[in-house]
Amino acid sequence: MRAAEELRDGVDALEFAPPVTHVYNPLRYAWSAHDAYLRRFGGGTRRVLFLGMNPGPFGMAQTGVPFGEVAAVRDWMGISVPVGKPALENSARPVEGFACARSEVSGRRLWGLFAARYGSAAAFFAEHFVVNYCPLAFLEESGRNRTPDKLPAAELAPLQDLCDLHLKKVVAALEPEFLIGVGGFARKRFELLFASTGVQIGSILHPSPASPAANLGWDAAVVRQLTQLGVW
Repeated sequence: MRAAEELRDGVDALEFAPPVTHVYNPLRYAWSAHDAYLRRFGGGTRRVLFLGMNPGPFGMAQTGVPFGEVAAVRDWMGISVPVGKPALENSARPVEGFACARSEVSGRRLWGLFAARYGSAAAFFAEHFVVNYCPLAFLEESGRNRTPDKLPAAELAPLQDLCDLHLKKVVAALEPEFLIGVGGFARKRFELLFASTGVQIGSILHPSPASPAANLGWDAAVVRQLTQLGVW
């Protein structure tokens, strides 16, 4: 929690130029939900740590929870708290919190697979945890989402410094045996920071609907990947 608070405050001091016009920091305006997620599921060590890239506009940007599909967070994790607003809101991507009716497909797939395999959230989180590398969502004026890897180098470097430090603190706290990137970006950050530590590093197919492969049997593909890695 201390690491998350430090990351929240650190990224608030950064500046980003067009085409990014709006920056959402759910660790700020949805802190109560993120706090509940950490308190409920983040204590102790974990065998497996999954890492996403950054909040989706209908996921963590709404609920403060990584891959935060509203139904999964509310109904499966049992978290539903008031969520505030970003300092500058894009009218094309309003923050409605747990009242958001849009579905975060990536989150629905990810948490849906875990729920199907483990049943309860408590059973899943007994051995696993999920975090995002970057806590910020970047939006263009049109509402289009811009991922961190598309930022100019001068903007990305100070952001990565803060996110790398946070990730190191999370890994130190959880002491995982497996570091699993949800997609290639997250795996590369794990490899860059932890390749020499002896912790096993791998990745799974990102559940984004923008990925043709993810739209053709994502669940089965990820079960195969995690089985081959020795995670499951």
